[in-house]
Amino acid sequence: MKSVKKPWFHTQKIRDDLYCITEPHYTWENRANLWLIKGRDSDLLIDTGLGVSSLKLYLADLLDKPLKVVASHVHFDHSGGCHEFDQVFIHENEHHALCCGDQQQILSAPEIGFVPDSDFDSIPYQGFSASDYEVKACPHASAIQHGDVIDLGDKAFEVMHLPGHSSGSIGLYHAKQQTFFSGDVVYDGELLDNLKDSVVDEYLTTMEKLMLLKVQEVRPGHYHSFDQRRLQELVKQYIADKKAPICPSER
Repeated sequence: MKSVKKPWFHTQKIRDDLYCITEPHYTWENRANLWLIKGRDSDLLIDTGLGVSSLKLYLADLLDKPLKVVASHVHFDHSGGCHEFDQVFIHENEHHALCCGDQQQILSAPEIGFVPDSDFDSIPYQGFSASDYEVKACPHASAIQHGDVIDLGDKAFEVMHLPGHSSGSIGLYHAKQQTFFSGDVVYDGELLDNLKDSVVDEYLTTMEKLMLLKVQEVRPGHYHSFDQRRLQELVKQYIADKKAPICPSER
């Protein structure tokens, strides 16, 4: 029998204004990085994890001003806790799915098989079963689009619509610091482009845009952070893989 783990989350302080929250008892392959950015007038939380334990209560001691929550996209490992928060934003292409709790587009429907019990080495509460898991609807979420700005008073993040992994995937770019919060658009691992809402041609266009992005640091939705050199390596590799000839006669 699996043990109950409390707290369910773990926080790593990167610097005074940046924290990374994870769910360490959930499988590494799908474990999301949840980024908390402290601002002068408000704070920003990028993604909310699975929603199997209260992230709002866990973060209470870190929050001393209004909080804006942005989901990088609607998939379960990034949007699961959105319903807990008052100010929630998601790209307009996935706004309806989050508002109504569309388990198919969120990828949390049991028949899809993305959230098996085997992905939990411990459980968030007694009686938890992954077979009963679903993401709660967030009907009060607001829609955002490319070019919108999330303003914290002393720092501002531009919304970049970067589809391919999903139709509403976004990144948030801080131009002054040249920091890019990439969600699942790009991370240092196998990029998924064969999901329900994935489009490879759109992903290729997104990657070409990322080649031109000036960044000092990339803070991704999974795994470790990296710099512009590694970003360009990952982008070039994806483009090369997808544009590779499919038979010898095309070489």
